[in-house]
Amino acid sequence: MQKARWVSALLAIAVTFIALDRQLAAEELTAIEVPGDRAFTESVTAGPDGTMYLSSPASGGIARIKPGASKAEAWIAPGAFESRSTFGVFADAKSNTLWVCSNDVSSRGVAGPSSVTGSHLKGLDLATGDGKISAQFPGNTNLCNDMTVASDGTVYVTNSLTPQILQLKPGRKALEVWVEDQQFQPPSGAGLDGIAIGGDGNIYVNTFNGGEFFRVEVKGGLPGAVTKLETSRPLKLPDGLRQISGETFLMAEGSGSLDRVTVDGDRVTVETLKDGLKEPTSVAKIGGTAWVAEGQLSHLFGAKDNGPPHLPFEIVPVAIGSGLCIGGGMGIALTVER
Repeated sequence: MQKARWVSALLAIAVTFIALDRQLAAEELTAIEVPGDRAFTESVTAGPDGTMYLSSPASGGIARIKPGASKAEAWIAPGAFESRSTFGVFADAKSNTLWVCSNDVSSRGVAGPSSVTGSHLKGLDLATGDGKISAQFPGNTNLCNDMTVASDGTVYVTNSLTPQILQLKPGRKALEVWVEDQQFQPPSGAGLDGIAIGGDGNIYVNTFNGGEFFRVEVKGGLPGAVTKLETSRPLKLPDGLRQISGETFLMAEGSGSLDRVTVDGDRVTVETLKDGLKEPTSVAKIGGTAWVAEGQLSHLFGAKDNGPPHLPFEIVPVAIGSGLCIGGGMGIALTVER
């Protein structure tokens, strides 16, 4: 009984400190403005120094937010390195590369900069912004959406219009279809979207209009079984996906929430961390804070029906807890992931 009381007391103290930590973090941080009425941030990623990089289907190019800045600034010019409308971005510190999806979405009423057709995966120098590699998607029905990078440097990228995950191996210049599966194809609209690698080495993806969550088994770099996972609640327009640790991820839902999703076998627990966001599209984790891009893309691709966006565009901070560890002589510990 005495031991049980100590356990309960320690847990209560831990929960109190966690709640206080989140409250203080939320009070200290404020949203960061993305200037302009055509910002429409589609994706955000964070570099090793805490600089954030933002994409935009409307204006193209890449904006960045330096640590401590209150506003985003233009960095890579629209149309640079034969890019067009920019979508997913991923900062890979190991190769010093900013990976960027570039698409021609003029058929959706968004011209974007330049006149480059097709979908491409672009690799830019993370320090200078100079172009390093450009790989075009094979086939005719493509939308380069988002990407993740494995420990060996292989880039995996989702195709939202064809149920494919493609890969670009280190040293290669051409994208290859890594896996294609009809389970990824929703009845209508965009399919594959967010992608991340779990601590188990497998790849996890969601489907935007399908509202589904999948695991793709990875065996020696080759795709294995594709398994649709059971979520604890329905997903509504799931988008950007980033690993926290192990098989726990942060995920933006376009319906207005930031979630923590935890995979356990074939089940996924979905915990809403913040709702009421303006059509979030992606998230970047810096320390104990998740920075969420409010893309408001329905006001871009459906402007006639949805009207103008709510200004200013913002990257919104959400406190997700600190690395708190409370222990005693009995070896009891409670850890909250950043």
